[in-house]
Amino acid sequence: MLRSLVVSTCISLCLLFNTAYAEQPNDAASLKDIAVGKAVFDINIAGNNAQKLALYLKVIEETYDGLVAQNVQPDILLAFRGSSVQMISTNQPEDMALDTEEQLEQVAELLKGLAEKGVKFEACSVATRVFNVANDSLLPNIQAVGNTFISLIGYQAKGYAVIPIY
Repeated sequence: MLRSLVVSTCISLCLLFNTAYAEQPNDAASLKDIAVGKAVFDINIAGNNAQKLALYLKVIEETYDGLVAQNVQPDILLAFRGSSVQMISTNQPEDMALDTEEQLEQVAELLKGLAEKGVKFEACSVATRVFNVANDSLLPNIQAVGNTFISLIGYQAKGYAVIPIY
């Protein structure tokens, strides 16, 4: 019985030691020989879901930081289209729910932080027209473009990965 307890304790300690000192997951295989990580995030979140947008912006920031940590220079653009353009405007409905207002403020702060890291932003003018969002009401650093479908074609032809966010 004592031998069994000693063996069990040794196994537990070995597992704990290996878990504590195991190498953290990384993306070395996919990033081998890559100096620049070029990506366009195609953001088309429906329904004014600012909470979902904020979550994805946090993941995009983590992606940026993960590239940097793995010695890859991020070259990232966020392309807003569809009803998502409503969440990147300074003009919001007066009857908006308080929690939505707070979430939109969080979205604006996350975008500001990404801009400070060098992430670029664009918004589809087709979408701003369809959803009645004035191009001059877009948050700072967001450039209105003619059509993000055309932008996505151009960026993909230049070697950017297009990552859909719906």
